[in-house]
Amino acid sequence: MIINTPKEVNTIIQKLNNSGFEAFIVGGCVRDCIMGNAPHDWDICTSAKPDQTQACFCDYKTIDVGKKHGTIGVVMHGGIYEITTYRVDGEYEDNRHPQSVEFTSNINDDLSRRDFTVNAMAYNEKDGFIDPFGGREDIANKLIKCVGNPTDRFNEDSLRILRGLRFASRFDFEIEANTAKAIHNCKSLLHNVANERIREELLGILCGKSVDKILNDYRDVIAGIIPEITPCFDFEQHTPHHCYDVYRHIAHSVGVIEPEPLLRMSMLLHDIGKPQACTTDINGRCHFKGHPKISAEMADVILKRLRFSNAFISDCLKLIIYHDVRFSGNKKTVKRVLGKLGKENMERLFKIQYADTMSQSDYNREQKLTDLNTAKAHLEEIIRDNECFSLKQLSVNGKDLIENGITDGREIGGMLNYLFEKVLNNELENDRQTLIKAVNKYNTKT
Repeated sequence: MIINTPKEVNTIIQKLNNSGFEAFIVGGCVRDCIMGNAPHDWDICTSAKPDQTQACFCDYKTIDVGKKHGTIGVVMHGGIYEITTYRVDGEYEDNRHPQSVEFTSNINDDLSRRDFTVNAMAYNEKDGFIDPFGGREDIANKLIKCVGNPTDRFNEDSLRILRGLRFASRFDFEIEANTAKAIHNCKSLLHNVANERIREELLGILCGKSVDKILNDYRDVIAGIIPEITPCFDFEQHTPHHCYDVYRHIAHSVGVIEPEPLLRMSMLLHDIGKPQACTTDINGRCHFKGHPKISAEMADVILKRLRFSNAFISDCLKLIIYHDVRFSGNKKTVKRVLGKLGKENMERLFKIQYADTMSQSDYNREQKLTDLNTAKAHLEEIIRDNECFSLKQLSVNGKDLIENGITDGREIGGMLNYLFEKVLNNELENDRQTLIKAVNKYNTKT
């Protein structure tokens, strides 16, 4: 197999070779090329020391990306290409960062410090593949496997635990038995990882191809970063609407919805409050009244802890709060929810309700999907015909009411809500003349 590298990368490797140094593309870009995926970036490693790398590219602008750790950036044709000296990591502190870095002239030494075999490969046109740990074979076998002893790798850098799950979810790979065992055994090390890093890896896991399997097989790891989800494990729902326990329903719904971070995170948390909300009637049937509100309150704490943006949290909480609203063919209900969510989140809500329905039993499923499709059609009509679905869209406002004799603030608010309800119920047309006439009629009565 030959990897077609960009001309800038070829130029960099050739310049280093011409100066007597080795140079390879390395890591994820090699993996992606073998799998037929376009790399997001091209990492280059070399036997040249940082000062020697800079000397090789004295005719180019270079950037000290991390010279202390061996990385120099070369600006070429508008892009920045990072070149890192072969290195060996010293002892790790806090299960995340090596205390020191030692440069080496041996590419195999550099590859041996990496996390997984699929990321521990190097390549150039002259030498072909440098693959001392069988990364190509593991890609062929769809396997995520640590380089060397997995417990050692995770103790060096505990973020690798989540990275392993992310790669397995993203590529639909299995995790090798010893690596999987170490992931379960080392999960407590994740308390050393910054919440921002956990957030990014979690989103990567959630947006992968085999997220359902990963969430189920490694639920103890997920609970390590979201302990609030633990009561959902094996919590049977005892209702004809459901065929899974709460957690398996959650995992299935995450896998059904499209891989967009907001949607998948919303599905992960949409039913997290069900165990708290559960009541059981005399027939042994469970009911979960109020669980969307409880789930949203729990999600707010979780998302803030994981340092999500305020905008992301706001949208996620809205979707959770309204995920269980019933659209039973009533256009007015669609308008009310649309007024709270807006068009974009309304469309997201429909996707969430579809994923929710497809992760339940087939009890009444056909009717649920029919009602959902009707609601979608109503949304299209509302937007197409510019129908009023919020107070902001009324053809009159507070200034108009003041001009027509209503000056008290509470009365103005009450009158606007009264008019909005009339428009929503199709009892009044949403045009200024009609609404002013209704206001004057009201004033006459009072």
